[in-house]
Amino acid sequence: MNKIKIAVVDDHNLFRAGLVQILNQSEELEVVLEAENGQDFLQKLEGTDVDVVLLDVDMPEMNGIEVTEKLRENERQEPKIIILSMHDEDQFILHLLETGANGYLLKDTDPDELEEAINKVYKKGIYFTEFVSRVMLNKATIKTRQRSGKFFNYKTDLSERELEVLRLICEGFTTAEIADKIFLSPRTVDGHRTRIMEKLGVHNTASLVAFAIKNSLI
Repeated sequence: MNKIKIAVVDDHNLFRAGLVQILNQSEELEVVLEAENGQDFLQKLEGTDVDVVLLDVDMPEMNGIEVTEKLRENERQEPKIIILSMHDEDQFILHLLETGANGYLLKDTDPDELEEAINKVYKKGIYFTEFVSRVMLNKATIKTRQRSGKFFNYKTDLSERELEVLRLICEGFTTAEIADKIFLSPRTVDGHRTRIMEKLGVHNTASLVAFAIKNSLI
């Protein structure tokens, strides 16, 4: 069985070592890269095959936000990124998801949930905890009250079919599942996804969902 290859990036040695030990106990996961800051990580990433990065935010040299932005400059959109942080401020979480993170976990997360998040991000490209989902929905409610004409343009720029595909993406369905539900080929669904992302100016599925909820598009 091919294991999911993990990179752990955190400047706290004790936390990083504990995290690596926990992850390597899983039969499905393997830590292949450790780094103490963003610059160290990007240097080590060259030539290393990594599926999912567990990324701290507050680090010297290059922080997690800068690393996320740097990785998303690559059109391949790999590897997937899960932010690990002590910050629970709404705007901070939304900013990282819109920047291109695939998931956001607080550092006191249970190990079982961490493993679940890694698996879902690897397979579906997205994982939101109940806490993060609540943050996004609360923000959407506030934004709806403050809505300007910009929201109207976002929504009318998308066709009815694209809005339907967007809704199903936000509900966590895979491309194959969406294709089956609305009687399209997976290639056509991928085409809709690509056009939606181009129209909204987002980088990946997680940032697409964050944008859609924040701007009340679903």
